[in-house]
Amino acid sequence: MLPTSEHETIPVGDLTFDVTVSGPSDGEAVVLLHGFPESAASWAPVTALLAQSGMRTYAPNQRGYSAGARPEGVDSYRIDHLVGDVIGLLDALHLETTHLVGHDWGAIVAWVVAARHPDRITSLTTVSVPHPGAFGWALREDADQKERSSYIRLLRMEGKAEHVLLRENAQSLRGMFGDVVPPELVDRHVALLTEPKALTGALNWYRAMTSDLDQTPAVTVPTTYMWSTGDMALGRAGAEKCVEFVDAPYEFVVLEDATHWIPEQCPEDLAKAILQRTEVASR
Repeated sequence: MLPTSEHETIPVGDLTFDVTVSGPSDGEAVVLLHGFPESAASWAPVTALLAQSGMRTYAPNQRGYSAGARPEGVDSYRIDHLVGDVIGLLDALHLETTHLVGHDWGAIVAWVVAARHPDRITSLTTVSVPHPGAFGWALREDADQKERSSYIRLLRMEGKAEHVLLRENAQSLRGMFGDVVPPELVDRHVALLTEPKALTGALNWYRAMTSDLDQTPAVTVPTTYMWSTGDMALGRAGAEKCVEFVDAPYEFVVLEDATHWIPEQCPEDLAKAILQRTEVASR
């Protein structure tokens, strides 16, 4: 029998976040941060496995994605706000500490949360995107990563990106997932991002991105970083550089031939890595 999930609305300051909660109430807490252009639904296959193992999972729709958390303006999506949302959620949920997991943009936020607030993070598992210092280095020094990241220029174009991604029944948005993400999950992601102001909020993460992310300190909590060789957006150079930005027990997990969409495509591998990291960190 699959564990049931509950959907809660959690106020944090002036915003309200939609959070999917799964697993036993007395389980160790795991907070999971989704990426673009996804939603908390991307974690459903993973949280089912974690809940079966006794973990209590919290997967929020993040700033721009939750209907009650779509502030106006690019400046509202700076990294300080995104990090503050996570700490605010921990406070609202009365979690002194948590295991933290992030994929794609959620990985970037997770790296910075762990670097700035190590007292709140028991362990860190990041997926696809390496530490911002490693990613920034690859963007500057690695021709392959520069080419892979060329799509970001379009996403930073206000108005044009929204038009391109939403035209013809969001064909380009749907096309990002290829044929590896289950159609029902793609439908859930797209349905959320076609709500009023949602896609602009999600794209504002890219528009608010600044080079000072490179200055994120090294992480000092036990960390697992998972990367896939078939990731079209993230190359090997930054992935292998990541170890230089972790000053703690560290594991680099490589999935051969998987795509960027690891939470939906490889939930068993990811759940296993999360559980191994949480078990080691809890000893």
